[in-house]
Amino acid sequence: MATKSVESERATCPVERTLEVIGGRWKVLILRELFEEVKRFGQLHRALHGITQKMLTQQLRELEADSIVHRQVYLQVPPKVEYSLTPLGESLKPILEAMHEWGVKHLDWDDQKHSIAGNSQIDNG
Repeated sequence: MATKSVESERATCPVERTLEVIGGRWKVLILRELFEEVKRFGQLHRALHGITQKMLTQQLRELEADSIVHRQVYLQVPPKVEYSLTPLGESLKPILEAMHEWGVKHLDWDDQKHSIAGNSQIDNG
């Protein structure tokens, strides 16, 4: 029974929930692009080198489901869809800026080339 209580607490932890919303390889990069301006799918795909169309679609759908991203569909030919941040998505900007500053201050990747957790080499590819 104690395990269920701990699991319930973890599921409602605000930090854990925030990481669920913005975690993963691509979501922060998508947000970075949308902090600059409203973008169409193709613009996002070109800006995010290495992401597949399927993965970009999945990540955008998750961000939309979490009310972070707004998807605007224009009824025209050819179809036009634009992605922008909701006010909730915009509210993530200072958090990501703080994470950026922490990384700049504490992680000197050019010299150390080590992860925080250990001495494993970072793949520069």
